[in-house]
Amino acid sequence: MRMVDLIEKKRDGQALSQDEITWMVDQYSKDQIKDYQMSAMLMAIYFQGMSHEEAGYLTMSMVESGDQIDLSQIDGIKVDKHSTGGVGDTTTLILAPLVASLGVPVAKMSGRGLGHTGGTIDKLESIPGFHIELTSEEFVNQVNQHKIALVGQSGNLTPADKKLYALRDVTATVNAIPLIASSIMSKKIAAGNDAIVLDVKVGSGAFMKDDQAGEDLARTMVKIGRSVGRQTMALVSDMSQPLGRAIGNALEVKEAIDVLKGKGPEDLRELVLALGSQMLVLAKQAKDLNQGKQKLLQAIQSGQALAKFKELLEIQGGNSQVVEDSDLLPQAKYQIDLPALESGYISSMVADKIGQASMVLGAGRKKLDDQINPAVGLILHKKIGDPVEKGEPLLTIHSDQVRVEEVKALLYDSIRISSQAQKPQLIHQIIGS
Repeated sequence: MRMVDLIEKKRDGQALSQDEITWMVDQYSKDQIKDYQMSAMLMAIYFQGMSHEEAGYLTMSMVESGDQIDLSQIDGIKVDKHSTGGVGDTTTLILAPLVASLGVPVAKMSGRGLGHTGGTIDKLESIPGFHIELTSEEFVNQVNQHKIALVGQSGNLTPADKKLYALRDVTATVNAIPLIASSIMSKKIAAGNDAIVLDVKVGSGAFMKDDQAGEDLARTMVKIGRSVGRQTMALVSDMSQPLGRAIGNALEVKEAIDVLKGKGPEDLRELVLALGSQMLVLAKQAKDLNQGKQKLLQAIQSGQALAKFKELLEIQGGNSQVVEDSDLLPQAKYQIDLPALESGYISSMVADKIGQASMVLGAGRKKLDDQINPAVGLILHKKIGDPVEKGEPLLTIHSDQVRVEEVKALLYDSIRISSQAQKPQLIHQIIGS
């Protein structure tokens, strides 16, 4: 085979075969195909697209380029949840103990945050004593015994995807839906779960800015998952504003605990119930989404979901007293209110700018090796559609510095007040149910 022939084929809008895609990924991983040729292929894919079959072949070629995690020793149907990332997305911290309390094995490997999106591992590490490293044997044994383990990503998963992503990043081909879909799904499949629930975010705080692109991505990933033998469902959900009211690691842990206690922000609760229902259906613990939702509500109301979260903290070394006393979590030195400059209704909140403001405080990373301050962040008092009076606090800044002028400027720039506004719909689409 010659790479130039494959580039020509894709340039002319033809489909590549499984053998051709497997060969191409293998040779590129071994440095036998030059970056300039792969760049041409990526641009051809960007313009000509790929069929769902081609995207499935690309996904599995990237899976097979590195380690694959074997979860076969864990009893039951393992269901993973993946979010495409946003601001204030605390769902994993709530969903993992919630569905585990209903008998679904949760063998979850999560990443750290980069940019304005916070990572689940950073949030867990804000709990005093919590450790995120387990051996493979400890991981499997813990899930079999307790139905839950949350650890940091390890191993050499999907190295071909990492190499291709770095090239996409510098060739303006990041936003090709078949390439995004195969990149995400390769990591999920290599992680070894039997079924996958996807939360595709759309809006100002999301990777996908518009609804149609988000829906196309969700449908493509569901088709890829099913084509390679993984039961897959997806939601398209709103990220035109931060999810919930807390942004920042310890603040989000406190909010997650509130939801597990049956309190917490309405939008975060709604999304958790929607994703959790899909997880229960795929794990065969509920016959449909409605029954799944009722089971989840019962697990929260009875206290069993909160008990499972405490159990997780205890077995992974965290201080479980934070469940009763949130003051044991890291606290910022200063709490500074941001007052509204006029009266009206909140008409827009640019989520990624609000995320950037929390990053300036120290809640996020500009580079992978940056240190995070777990205590700092933002608590929103108003969301889109809410009325506000001049002088009323829009949000509270939790900071270790008393002067936060840059943060205030970013926040004022990201929040619009108008004479009228309506609340956005949280869940835009359910795919694959």
